[in-house]
Amino acid sequence: MTTTGIVTLRGEAELVRRAGALFDGVRREFLCVAGDLDTWSAAASGVRRSPAPGLVVRKLYGPGVFLAPGGPELLDRLAAAGAEVRISPAPPTHEAIVVDRRLAVLAAPRPAAGGVRTYSVVQGPDVVAGVRALFDAAWETSTDLAAYRRAPFPRLGEDERAVLRSLAAGHTDATASRLLGVSLRTYRRRVASLMTALGARSRFQAGLRAREILGGAAHPDA
Repeated sequence: MTTTGIVTLRGEAELVRRAGALFDGVRREFLCVAGDLDTWSAAASGVRRSPAPGLVVRKLYGPGVFLAPGGPELLDRLAAAGAEVRISPAPPTHEAIVVDRRLAVLAAPRPAAGGVRTYSVVQGPDVVAGVRALFDAAWETSTDLAAYRRAPFPRLGEDERAVLRSLAAGHTDATASRLLGVSLRTYRRRVASLMTALGARSRFQAGLRAREILGGAAHPDA
């Protein structure tokens, strides 16, 4: 791998094979921004599980991470292991990793079904500094995990709010999935994720919280 060039790798398996040693060699600082839990699941697994003493680990995620299966639990494990975790106001536009201010990895947009995602590994000092500056700007406008959890309700996107409107209206799963144009299985999965995000123990409780969030405006087909 060249010192100043950009190397493009196809798929996370190749990223781990070609650049894995660079991740393993992190000593001072590991910065990561991701829209979901899967983007760097293999590439940064070692850093994610057990940060070394003195290593600064900062993880920035989009709000959708709370709706992913196991998302809230993973965030808790990261924080317990010593990582600093923040939640951005909206899904990150770009996903990247910066290691020790000397290496950056940029994830290309997620391809269509069946496509292979590419990753650009950059070691040019100016480019790495630019990526890190963008990370710092996003970090400063994001909310610490603990503070985010203390907010009255999680920040939800329109898809989640559509499910909330169905819950607030008391629709059956079959009716709600038809109105939203999704499969019954998908709708139930979204409901389960929302119940976790809202801290609701039952559909009834989720419906009550939905009405609080929506201010009483329940129009599921809006």
